[in-house]
Amino acid sequence: MRPDRRALLGGLAATLAVPVRRSADDAVAALDAAAALPPAAGLARLAAVDAAALPPGRRLDLVTARAGLAIDARLALLPDTAGAAKGYRPAAGAGTIAPDHYALLLARSLGPVAPRAAQARLAQVLARLHARAAAAFAAIGDRDGSIGERYLRLWRDDRYRYADADAAVADMTRLLAAARGRVAGQVGRVPGWCTDVFVRSLSPAEVAAGRPGYRIVPAPDRQGGYIVDLKQLGRRPRWTMPGVVVHELLPGHMIQLGLEGIDPPHPLRIAYAASFVEGWGVHAETLAAADGAFADPRAMLGHLHWLIFRVARALVDIGIHLDRWSMDAAHARLIAWQGEPAYFAPFDTELARIVQEPASRVAEAMAWLAIDDAVGDRRGMARIVCHRRLLVHGRMRSDAVGNIS
Repeated sequence: MRPDRRALLGGLAATLAVPVRRSADDAVAALDAAAALPPAAGLARLAAVDAAALPPGRRLDLVTARAGLAIDARLALLPDTAGAAKGYRPAAGAGTIAPDHYALLLARSLGPVAPRAAQARLAQVLARLHARAAAAFAAIGDRDGSIGERYLRLWRDDRYRYADADAAVADMTRLLAAARGRVAGQVGRVPGWCTDVFVRSLSPAEVAAGRPGYRIVPAPDRQGGYIVDLKQLGRRPRWTMPGVVVHELLPGHMIQLGLEGIDPPHPLRIAYAASFVEGWGVHAETLAAADGAFADPRAMLGHLHWLIFRVARALVDIGIHLDRWSMDAAHARLIAWQGEPAYFAPFDTELARIVQEPASRVAEAMAWLAIDDAVGDRRGMARIVCHRRLLVHGRMRSDAVGNIS
């Protein structure tokens, strides 16, 4: 008896174990299912999905989800974790987290970076930033005291205070126009709606409600913007604002988040590559610096202070959780290293966040450095191509960033 065609094909498939190539929709369904399962079960759910069969964005979703779920599966086995819904934060306070636990938390939203290697790299970066700040301070005639002491003096110089919020917004709008003109040479041509962005201050109603500054991410049907918090205008001297404009607007978050919104990442990629977003924002600052946006030494000091803030709080993160620094010791180092806190991160507030979110500040700083490393010293079209590869499919973990060629 001759076998029918269906039975023959079914037998061949069983014999050869031909893998089923899932469509992008099937992959999204598998990712959705994995997100609803415990990490180990979610990881198993994704095992059969063929990454090679997927378009680049969905492939990034898959590899990022697999990497993050594998870490969460290991975290779930540790005795001092609070569970996935609470982000696997330590159950007790500062200084109680085990080194292997901390390493997994760092890898969770960043990628495979060892905490002690990160600490050594960050210490080197801080020393270079202080040297650059010393040169900029010398250019304005201030050579006395530590970098922190010099920043305190500059912050309290009334000559650089805005008269009112309208003057600050007008200055930021001028800086934004200049930044808009540099975008094409930095990341190439982008949709017009990506650069059609604005800046304004919080409305009286928003101020009364206690709302902080926030972003409106641009989209084809929505103008983007940065709503800046100017409630404490005296703490926002003029020389700090150029760095804010490039970080929050162009070529910072408005470009990265705007382009990412064209084909949004799966929520698992958003969770497990979270550090990339701030990493890109800080990289945008260094990119603007290389393009001459901070030619005035005071603007350069503002730019450097933002970078010092990022590195200093990352080093304090490691100091508290791995080196068992006291809160007083950590606070003293922040004062010595940066002098004045960033506007949105008073020292006590930031230290409390670092205690509750171990490794998060390190992940953000190292994401920036991974992007800087990937771009290297490229100029012209080579730099544009590299930036496009970093942006076109949305956020990624540090190992994926490192594979950008």
